[in-house]
Amino acid sequence: MSDTGIQLDRRQQVTLAWAGVAVVLAGYQGSILVLALPAIAADYRASIPMLSGLGAILALGTLGALPLAALADRFGRRRMIAAGVAGFSIVNLLSGFVPSLADLAFLKLFAVCFEVLTVGVATALIVEEAPVGRRGQAVSVLALLSGFGTGITVIAYPIVAPHWRLLFYACGVGIPIAPLIWWLLPEGHTWQAVRFTGSAIRLLWEPRWRRRIIVLAAMFALLAVLLEPAGLLYTFYASAILNWTPTEISLLVVVSGVFGAVSYLAGGYLTDRFGRRGPAIALTVATAAATSLSFATASIGFFIGNVLWSAVASAATPVFGAWSGELFPTRARATAEAAIALAGALGSIAGLALVALLAAPAGLGGAIQLGGVAAIAGALLLFLLPETKDQPLPE
Repeated sequence: MSDTGIQLDRRQQVTLAWAGVAVVLAGYQGSILVLALPAIAADYRASIPMLSGLGAILALGTLGALPLAALADRFGRRRMIAAGVAGFSIVNLLSGFVPSLADLAFLKLFAVCFEVLTVGVATALIVEEAPVGRRGQAVSVLALLSGFGTGITVIAYPIVAPHWRLLFYACGVGIPIAPLIWWLLPEGHTWQAVRFTGSAIRLLWEPRWRRRIIVLAAMFALLAVLLEPAGLLYTFYASAILNWTPTEISLLVVVSGVFGAVSYLAGGYLTDRFGRRGPAIALTVATAAATSLSFATASIGFFIGNVLWSAVASAATPVFGAWSGELFPTRARATAEAAIALAGALGSIAGLALVALLAAPAGLGGAIQLGGVAAIAGALLLFLLPETKDQPLPE
């Protein structure tokens, strides 16, 4: 990791390695549904409203991550990361055997819960254990590893398409890895040094933290109105509207992934150099613009817009990862990550409902574009949050 500029001791390296394994698995398993959505829709004869309903049901899975994240704040990061990996691996393996879209939605509801838990707690752990001046870069490495997991799906799916169930069968590899994470992932020193005094949720509602959690939650909810329908349905849009083949879709994802990987590291460097608030606002606005562009044009614009969308959204990931970790106390940091994800899920449901309602009169692309207004409004809310770069983590 010398090319990232991060200087880690042995314990930090082991922490990043095993937390990285967890997010690689989450990235792979969490991306199967999106990449294989055209084939899944064809197998189950699903319409756009049905697919939007599927996305809304999956968003509800985030509800379960909130109480589990509170356990991570109370009983430690290591155990809940391992439990999350075991949980989503088992559920995703079972998803390969379901006979209907409703059954798939039911199982994926639980998978999303464990995936959100794992990524949120892993992010909190990395923020807590990284060197103070390199938190953004450390989170960028974690995000890059998550993208690597998605890359596995991108490479594998064209090989097995349209047999999407094979990708779910492979999720069973995470089941034996979960105990290794439990045994070998070090518990964070920062978490061990804190004395817990009560409910993490109650703590976040104290005046010092309340405004921060409300603003950040509202921002992610508004951004999700655009990004959830766009992220869930872009492969379906490319297949059904633009008539792209699975190979062409995977090529887009590969190119976007390359730009995204570079942008993860660039975003980490950017935020450690220039702070959290300014880059977060600029990158959120750019993400909204690039995403809307993707669905406002034909094939060439869709390709360019997706690449730009991947680049700016990836650059924003370590910015928000570091910022959200620094805004909240260690006693409730994992809970805050889950609460923000829950707010994003509510925005996702609203965005998917909007697309289901407007897809017929406005077209699928036009319905998705309307979410860009909400995303811009969310970006402006970030002016209400303080800059936290190089500040000690609140306990």
